Amino acid sequence: MTNVNEVATSLPLTHTPPASGSRVELDQLVRVYGSVRALDGFSLTIEPGEFVALLGPSGCGKTTVLRQIAGFEQLDSGRVLVNGQDLSNVSAQKRDMGMVFQSYSLFPNMNALNNVAFGLRMRHQRSSQRLAKAAEVLEMVGLSDQAKKYPHQMSGGQQQRVALARALAIEPQVLLLDEPLSALDAKVRAELRDQIRMLQKRLSITTIFVTHDQEEALSMADRVCVMSKGRIEQMATPAVLYRHPNTAFVAQFVGVSSRVPTLYRGGSVDIFGQACTVRGDERPTEGAEVDAILRPEDLTIEPDPQGIGFVTHKSFLGATTRLVVQVRETPVRIDVRSDQGEELELGAHVNVKVISRDVLVAARVENSATQTA
Repeated sequence: MTNVNEVATSLPLTHTPPASGSRVELDQLVRVYGSVRALDGFSLTIEPGEFVALLGPSGCGKTTVLRQIAGFEQLDSGRVLVNGQDLSNVSAQKRDMGMVFQSYSLFPNMNALNNVAFGLRMRHQRSSQRLAKAAEVLEMVGLSDQAKKYPHQMSGGQQQRVALARALAIEPQVLLLDEPLSALDAKVRAELRDQIRMLQKRLSITTIFVTHDQEEALSMADRVCVMSKGRIEQMATPAVLYRHPNTAFVAQFVGVSSRVPTLYRGGSVDIFGQACTVRGDERPTEGAEVDAILRPEDLTIEPDPQGIGFVTHKSFLGATTRLVVQVRETPVRIDVRSDQGEELELGAHVNVKVISRDVLVAARVENSATQTA
């Protein structure tokens, strides 16, 4: 596979990227399927040239959002605006969107060059112009040497890059990506992820990316929109989303966390004998039973034969090792340096300390003492 750095610099000098992408406004989108409210007043503004990931579990409505932008389905109510123009009643063919699906959706009877040129053909561009443009975009994605090959002669990663080139060839207002990497193996997925991001930045094209993979969302997007039940749970940059989740749902869906049962008293909670300030403006009622939501890096340990917990699992992750420490009835995940982790045997007793400045709390989940997120 072509090196992604070579691909990023292969954009011909004759190609002039647009000064900026398109502004997309989704205004109170509602879509109902029978008794299921797939979108429930969904509103979101995406700035020109921004890369936004829609992240959430299956059935949360993220693909429905993409299909509404593309015009593949009719809204029950709400508006889709691009650069201020209401496209809600405009057919998909006239919306000028580029779409890449999970399945490559290439024409098996066409070679790579003609697959990429197909959208230009539908726009009645002259043969010489569309083939020249298709060749240019194939070069952009590092597939010039695959132009005459048919889909069955290419790898999955190559086919998906042809699909990406086909979407880019028409110079769409917005690029829509519907889990385009999920069918690929891990190495190819990582390479193509980097390539898509490089091309998106180079072309300044507004891009909306649907995924259920948090690593993809956090590594690629300018902002991530976490969805649940047709609504937005939180919209933020990847760093803010991870470090300062607004809700327990976000904390548990993005990254790894543990739930530690405790009581809320006087603006703080007691975690392993340590008073910790509660994050956020919304506070539980005094004396409420809550769960503290803790990231593995929010905690540290000290070996102690009389410690409050003991190590039950170890997972080597390279520079760090993830421990599961049983503290009374609660299993807690803690990341330590791997050299420190090597010194700890299973069953070793430790003390656990919270090092985070504040903690997120949520309503107590039944049997939370046996759960880690």
